Amino acid sequence: MAPAALADLALPNEIPEVKETEANQTVPNLFSLRGGTTLVTGGGRGLGLELAHAVIEAGGCVACVDILPHEVVEKDIAALKSKAKLAGLYASYDRVDITNEPELEAVYASVISAAKEQRKPLQGVIACAGIQQITEAVDYNVPDFNRMFNVNVTGAFLTAKHAAREFIATGTKGSIVMIASMSGRITNRSLKCSAYNSSKAAVLQLSRSLAAEWGPQHGIRVNTLSPGYIRTAMTDKLLHDEPEVHETWMRGAMLDRLGAPQDFKAPAIFLLASGSAWMTAADLTIDGGHTGWA
Repeated sequence: MAPAALADLALPNEIPEVKETEANQTVPNLFSLRGGTTLVTGGGRGLGLELAHAVIEAGGCVACVDILPHEVVEKDIAALKSKAKLAGLYASYDRVDITNEPELEAVYASVISAAKEQRKPLQGVIACAGIQQITEAVDYNVPDFNRMFNVNVTGAFLTAKHAAREFIATGTKGSIVMIASMSGRITNRSLKCSAYNSSKAAVLQLSRSLAAEWGPQHGIRVNTLSPGYIRTAMTDKLLHDEPEVHETWMRGAMLDRLGAPQDFKAPAIFLLASGSAWMTAADLTIDGGHTGWA
């Protein structure tokens, strides 16, 4: 375009000022969950339990839900509750099947009621519950394939849906974090888990779709956190049974180690807290650089 033609463009007289944002705080406050409650599915063990501890450490109350019986998680939940009490907070545990909507809805009602009594309203959710199954694709039966999607996708959807209902009803600009996986974007060497990988790809798209639906009108943020290979009770059994898998995984480990549940505490808190106030429909991949080789 010729210089003279630039003068003919219709430009605004002045650029609107940037509005005050939630992120206009000191750094410690950007990672604080004070004043609210976060619900964590899959919170009875493993990564979910670790993230529940992170919520307490960030100053928030936490409501853990899982399908595990109370007697199985009793010791770990007692430790979580003790940490919360020392911090002047509270933690709870409810057994629930996240694929059973009436059951999940009832637990949500109980959690929300308790949160309001404590004057710590529901502000965040981590949809961490999920299952894995390693099976040759040619041998995968329909019930198992459907169960994978029912837990990993439908369960995550129902978790987000009922959180959003509460956020909309109360005008809360809540944050929903769905635990996806790097396996939703890449295939896994030496692992035959087509259903799991496909379910996590669905979680990535589900998160983006919900963010687009709930963000513009209600200010609700929905993001995913995608772990790489991490050491948990589930993966430890696999590595014990198939040592060659560990060798394969380590070949992609840029930082020369596999992940641990603790590696996801800060990323999860970031996605929940006001430090990520302008982040939605996004995926935060924490994989030790594994996908960087692609």
